[in-house]
Amino acid sequence: MAPSLTEQRDEVLRLLADDTYSGDMDELLARADQITGQIEQAQQRDARLRALQAAALPDAPQGTGTRVQPGQQPDDGNHPAVSAAEAFVRSKALEHYRASGMVGKVAVEHRDAPAGTTSTATPLKQNQRQPGVIPQNPDYPLLIANLLDRQTSDGTTLEYMRDVSGPVTGAGTWNKAAVVPEGTNKPMSGPFQFDLITTSLKTVAHWVPITRQAADDNGQLVGYINGRLTYGLDFKMDREILTGNGTTQMQGILTTPGLNAYQPGSGNTDAKLITIRKARTVQELALYPPDAVVLNPSDWQDIELDTTATGEFRVIANVQDAGGPPRIWGLTVVSTVAMAAGTALMGGFRMGATLWERQGVTILMSDSHADFFIANTLVILAERRANLAVHTPAAFTKVTFQALP
Repeated sequence: MAPSLTEQRDEVLRLLADDTYSGDMDELLARADQITGQIEQAQQRDARLRALQAAALPDAPQGTGTRVQPGQQPDDGNHPAVSAAEAFVRSKALEHYRASGMVGKVAVEHRDAPAGTTSTATPLKQNQRQPGVIPQNPDYPLLIANLLDRQTSDGTTLEYMRDVSGPVTGAGTWNKAAVVPEGTNKPMSGPFQFDLITTSLKTVAHWVPITRQAADDNGQLVGYINGRLTYGLDFKMDREILTGNGTTQMQGILTTPGLNAYQPGSGNTDAKLITIRKARTVQELALYPPDAVVLNPSDWQDIELDTTATGEFRVIANVQDAGGPPRIWGLTVVSTVAMAAGTALMGGFRMGATLWERQGVTILMSDSHADFFIANTLVILAERRANLAVHTPAAFTKVTFQALP
């Protein structure tokens, strides 16, 4: 059977990202342009189809071109929702709530679909999963949360073992594996030291007001939920993942003791891109190869705009992978204001920490707030419960850039 358009796209993406590819690059780029055109054509066809369905006459029989509201098909199991907003507007709970005159409250919880789940629906926002590329919403920046191992918790208390043995300076410091003569005792590797960490899952939440008229319009409702509520939760959780205090907030990576550190010595004039490369060596010597680096946008700007004496950009010529998400020295780059300027966080994020989530994004809507009922106004609230287990601090390195004159 001929490969699907998605399979063709993924194959070309893999080859474009492969630094060792030795085939005909012009032919590969031509394939990429052809597939891009076919995808755009398919998207235009779907858009025309939806527009034609929406233009059906008011007296059209059920199931023969009736208008499909934003949010797409109902959640009947054949067309599962792919976002919290879609799950909410498709839910039977919202249907009953509207039928009752939108009095009282309604709540719907949505969890992300497992990797590999497919849908025949035409989603409003589709997360693209590409080999070797961390999935992300194409409308929003890459999130730090997407770098981590993510698991589901069934309780409210989180317990895990944290390796506090400290950074490893070489295999010989703990790995006592050896060739052992027959009849002699085998060596014990170590020492290792672990602490039992007990904490709780934290609730991240916020709400916005919405008029009854807007709440009765699926398009506006999806916009409120996707554009303000769920993105706001992701925005805040990213900051918690970096700098949460671990008590009243989530556990942050930077506030966890035991991280590696790298800072150029006094008088060092290394450019920031050189500092990142040397920090990578520090992380590799700790025996936890890094896969990503988190930077403040101003520091990432300095790296991207670094030029030679003749005005040539170093990043594009030497260390930046073309045609994919931002990368430097083989590491995925997350540029975010959550990271303080002048510093960076490098690490093996999937090896070093796990994001435990007890509750997916839950959307609640109610008229029972202050005087909103008489003002014909409702409240939409979004919340999720999660916490970060930084079980291997040595998998991360905090980088401090040298201030240059």
